[in-house]
Amino acid sequence: MAFPYSLSSSQRKSCLLFINLSFLLVIAAVSFTTHFKSNPPPKSLAGINALQQPTSAADHQLDCNELQSLPSPNSKCIALKSRNPCVSQGYIDYLRIFYCNFGELPLLGHTLLLLWLLVLFYLLGNTASDYFCSSLEDLSRLLKLSPTIAGVTLLSLGNGAPDVFASIVSLAGSGTRDIGFNTMVGGASFVTCVVVGTISFLVKHRRIRVSRGAFIRDVCFFILVLGSLIMTMLLGKINLWGAIGFSLMYVVYVIIVYISYLYGCGSDTPSSSCESGLSIPILMKKERDDDVEEGQPFNLRESGPFRLTISIVEMPLYLTRRLTIPVVCERRWSKPMAIASVILAPILLSTLWVAQYENPRFETCVLVYGVGSLIGIGLGVLAFLTTEESSPPEKCLLPWLAGGFLMSVTWSYITAQELVALLVSLGYVFGISPSILGLTVLAWGNSLSDLITNSTMAINGGAEGVQVAISGCYAGPIFNVLFGLGLSLIGSCWESYPEPVSISLDPYLLETLGFLLAGLVWGLVVLPRRGMKLDGVLGGGLLVIYLLSVSLRLVQTSGSLQFLDHNSL
Repeated sequence: MAFPYSLSSSQRKSCLLFINLSFLLVIAAVSFTTHFKSNPPPKSLAGINALQQPTSAADHQLDCNELQSLPSPNSKCIALKSRNPCVSQGYIDYLRIFYCNFGELPLLGHTLLLLWLLVLFYLLGNTASDYFCSSLEDLSRLLKLSPTIAGVTLLSLGNGAPDVFASIVSLAGSGTRDIGFNTMVGGASFVTCVVVGTISFLVKHRRIRVSRGAFIRDVCFFILVLGSLIMTMLLGKINLWGAIGFSLMYVVYVIIVYISYLYGCGSDTPSSSCESGLSIPILMKKERDDDVEEGQPFNLRESGPFRLTISIVEMPLYLTRRLTIPVVCERRWSKPMAIASVILAPILLSTLWVAQYENPRFETCVLVYGVGSLIGIGLGVLAFLTTEESSPPEKCLLPWLAGGFLMSVTWSYITAQELVALLVSLGYVFGISPSILGLTVLAWGNSLSDLITNSTMAINGGAEGVQVAISGCYAGPIFNVLFGLGLSLIGSCWESYPEPVSISLDPYLLETLGFLLAGLVWGLVVLPRRGMKLDGVLGGGLLVIYLLSVSLRLVQTSGSLQFLDHNSL
């Protein structure tokens, strides 16, 4: 969730200030309570003896659920400290912080966790927008890709980065696969129903036609993709070759888009509309972002010390990434920052490598950090000797862009890890199914920028802007499903090769997929019958389908309606 691009400069600066203040508030509160809060040592484990040592992922999940049956926050804290049955997928143990630091102040704990959720959403979206997409665009120019091929490959990856990273992390984790599937399907449902429905209402009086060929192509291929996914779930397993074949469907889609671009997508549509089908305008977004960059002071009339204070407040979230992600664009070039980033990037990777081990040996830490430091210092010296103070390098750009791409991927991945881990913890704290949080909170958070950006594009971009927005609403989810889910399935199948990976049948997820297919069929039937004009009939039907899907899922989760014999993924 990056900043909504329809906000004014001052509003976006205020949002940036709020996010940074939230970050500082959470860090200060946790540090203060950790230092001054004294919890009883785990001498007596009365009341938690029922929590046996887990022997498998399923037992681990069950133990964590049983943690909620303990009578008080203090007993939960003791259980978490003595033998944590809820090992976090991220780097932060949110349940231990909540019950041990804020057990007696639950309202404050809830507030801080929700503020931290906003910070993580911002970090994931902003890293993708300001760093990941920038590297992809520069790589596209360097490789001299055509706009259509760039649109269906690098730029689609840039636009879908938050969804893709969140899906990969959750689908690869133990006990969080249900979150991954629900996030992916929930995001696709939100974009194809809510975003398309909203755009239809916004432009219904302008009677704008969209490309018949591009629309039918995208919707029919998405139906094919979802049909393949449903068949895989019904079979209950998939092997390595099946996972590779599922991912390669995107290559087929790229070829279809390119062929339709060459032949003009039919006689009723100019080629520019065909091309816009997947050239989702990251550049348009980033140009709007130029006036608000982290680390830049507010243009206020107040005194210098006040502006300096504001800049200092903005620094924490900015510097941690700026000092570890190489950036070589003209507007943001800084030789000291560039040298620091190539030195610190290998050290950050070394830190993440060591953090994978629960109790790493001292010799291992010395070796990993030593190698990382030597590589960083060597790259720093090379950068110092080969770059200029006034402008970024014009030659040998590929290593710089590859480094920026790698580190932005790293930051996006670890942020997505924390986001999924926090959602799982919030599920236990509030007593809400984590899969519901994936279907709603995580899907909405990752898709909110699509709603605002595509709506703004449709309002201000004329007929071509509407075409780009509508095409992106279908092309983006196709990429997220095939690339995000495909990579996760390939990784899981590779680990279990030659045995296939089991996929438990989730009737709730099948139901959500059914509503998603209903939305696609509704658009496929209604739009051509109404002359490819976006109107309230199309938009109203899509919004009703989405509301029915989410409402029914919430009712079922609350216990009013339940499917029998449901095993979570």
